[in-house]
Order: sequence, then C-alpha cells, then structure tokens
Amino acid sequence: MFRSPIVTAMLFVVGVNLLAQAPAESWLDRPLSNWNSARSAVPGPALAPQDETVPEVAKRCTLPMLRNTPGERALADAGWLPFHVFDRQIVQRDVEVVGGLAGADGMCRPASFNVFVFVNGRLAGTLSPDVMVSRTDGSIGGGVRLGADEAIVADFSRFAREDPLCCPSRRVTVAYRIDRTATPPVVVPVSVRVTRP
Repeated sequence: MFRSPIVTAMLFVVGVNLLAQAPAESWLDRPLSNWNSARSAVPGPALAPQDETVPEVAKRCTLPMLRNTPGERALADAGWLPFHVFDRQIVQRDVEVVGGLAGADGMCRPASFNVFVFVNGRLAGTLSPDVMVSRTDGSIGGGVRLGADEAIVADFSRFAREDPLCCPSRRVTVAYRIDRTATPPVVVPVSVRVTRP
C-alpha cells in the first residue's frame, strides 16, 4: 500500500503524541517486590540545588520541627521535616508511622515526601519505593492504618491524565506486614487492590 511522505509523517507525529500522553508506569502497576531492607540509618532527602532547604520550607509554611518520638527525631536528624500523615500521629505499641518531607508546594502540601515506618525506634522501611508529590499519581491519598496483627494499610491516589488535581479517578490500597524475623524488622508490601475504580 502506497503512503505519501506527508501521511507517513503525520502518522508518526500522532503516534509520538499518543506515546507522550500515555501515563508512566507506576510501582503500583507492577508485581510487588520489596524495596525495603534491614538497615540502621534513615536515608537523607535528595535535594536539587535550586530547591528550598528544609528550614526554609518549615518557615514559609509555618511547620513545626517535630522531635517528640524516636521516628520524628530520626527523620529530622537525617534532614527531613517530619509531619503527621493527614494530621494524625500514628503510633501503636512499638510501631510508628510518620511522614518526612523535603519540600512543599505553594499551598504547603507535602512534595518530595515519603512515609516511614519505625519499629522499636529503628527504621523498618517506607510505604513507597519513591518519593511522592501530593496530588500526583501514586501519592498517599487516604488513610494509613495500623492493624493489630503487624499489618499496615495505606491508600494511594491513581490519577489518569485527564483527571483534575483535586480528584483522582481511582484509589488503590496497599497492604503491608512487618517481618519481625528480620533484624531489624522490615516492612514488606503484600498486596495491591483497587478500592475505587
């Protein structure tokens, strides 16, 4: 079948545009593998030279430097600004779940953040393998809950390209367990399920 060079060029441009609009694959789309390992130190945030420093973010957004719990102190010492996920302190028995941010957007929503789990005051892992940005695909978008049986459950937002920033079209729930056979204990992701299609 003969195609003119103009038609071929147009098909190429359309194909490239469609590929550019396809959402990037998230860790939530792949089979789960554990990114957490037994380690003793909290990794510091990666900051680009043009980024605000954590003290500058804290001042601009009038955020306190939380240092009341072992997890909060560990995050602050590593260079993060600790925060309570959805303004809720999550501590149960010897498990603490606390957010750490390295930046904030213009409305002071967390940017370049992760959610850290501590067991007996030691880092057990993060709830995402990557830093997150509020109101983007794959960011914490709902509650984080601790169960009585070493379980942790967290809700993540899934944005399609056409979704407004306020309203992800889907949410998924990730279940984790704390593996206490490891030294120190390690957070292990167990399952991902769609909770709002």
